[in-house]
Amino acid sequence: MKSRRQFLSDLGCGLGAAAFFSTIDRFSRLEAAPAAPGDYRALVCLFLLGGNDGNNTVVPYDDYASYQKVRGTSLNLPKETLLKVTAASQKAAFGLHPALAEIHPLYEQGKLAVVANVGPLAEPITRAEYAAGAPRPDSLFSHSDQQALWQAAVSSSTDPFARTGWGGRTADLLASSNATSFPMVVSTSGVPLFGTGERARPLVPGTSLSGFGSDAASKARYAALRRLLALETGAALVDEQSAITGNAIDDLDDLVAALAKGPKPATAFPTTSIGRQLQTVAQVVAVRETLKLSRQVFFVSHGSFDTHAGQLNTQQNLLSQASQALAAFHAATVELGVESAVTTFTLSDFGRTFQPNSGGGSDHAWGSHQLVLGGAVKGGDFYGRYPTLALAGPDDAATEGRWIPTTAVDPYAATLVRWFGVPPSQLGSVFPNLARFDAPDLGFLP
Repeated sequence: MKSRRQFLSDLGCGLGAAAFFSTIDRFSRLEAAPAAPGDYRALVCLFLLGGNDGNNTVVPYDDYASYQKVRGTSLNLPKETLLKVTAASQKAAFGLHPALAEIHPLYEQGKLAVVANVGPLAEPITRAEYAAGAPRPDSLFSHSDQQALWQAAVSSSTDPFARTGWGGRTADLLASSNATSFPMVVSTSGVPLFGTGERARPLVPGTSLSGFGSDAASKARYAALRRLLALETGAALVDEQSAITGNAIDDLDDLVAALAKGPKPATAFPTTSIGRQLQTVAQVVAVRETLKLSRQVFFVSHGSFDTHAGQLNTQQNLLSQASQALAAFHAATVELGVESAVTTFTLSDFGRTFQPNSGGGSDHAWGSHQLVLGGAVKGGDFYGRYPTLALAGPDDAATEGRWIPTTAVDPYAATLVRWFGVPPSQLGSVFPNLARFDAPDLGFLP
């Protein structure tokens, strides 16, 4: 049986997606709040749903022959199509997927970094230790389980921290940074575990409930609903549910009012799903001062990258959409004067096998490469260690090229939230297993 706290946590998540806004202007609630500090920072999580193939996202350029030999004609990207980059930390050159043409210049400008071979880990582990049964994350290669572990930054679903996400725990810890009760976390992709804390709940823009228009009857129904929600029944769960619903209505009303009266970024965004999501993020960032916010966390998603077949065309299309949207979003941060205050980063279920399958695709694997983008990023280089691309080699969990992560999710995420404002001494309260890893900060942010 669920505890009261668990019940209320689940209830809050569900209401985040079901919350709605009315046409009643609640702008005065924000105007009465004290001004937020000028020090603004935002984290934007782009989750590549389905498991993006890192082996074709970042390709070895100097040792292209080894890559081509394994990937064959079914998954091979011609060398002349690759977007060449140098990585001083790896003492080698690599090629980004040709679909990343719009953000390739940002790497050259030092605003885009690659974090190599990241994935969930219970503790550092070698191929020999893996074969001997050393601790490893639960349910490897399972979409739902690995998505949850990435978002919770734990290695087991039984971990007490598995019920919350590291974005939500960060929001819990830094709640006092904002001069308002407006939610720190905003999601354009439902209510993710990533943004759910013990207290923090993600706000989902655009959610609505039909039946509340601008006519007198609608306003009367709305007023009646708010009176019902304000009633104290004496039943703790019912009253808590009413409070959560009422707060969600208020928050969405405030956001709608702020967006209606606030500045509109002039940057053009693509009309794809990921383009529209990142445009929404840019619009919310633009009204940060109206909302009295100095810290914000965003969650957007894109996919599916579950390319068991037809991978070349599918990944080309999806990465192209992501590249165009990310380039537009970065341009919007420049326009808004927050280029160095907004950091965007990718997560994904897992990587994919280096060895192609028989259907012109690849199968579920483990470690993969992630991208970090923003004006504060120490870009133009790789962080972590690029794996040895050898089947049954030192970084392969088996024989198909399922790379054992050489960087855990924990230090990757900790580097982001430390820049965001979590003191180093408190990183353990967000990442309970961080001390198991030697490098708690990867260094790609100041």
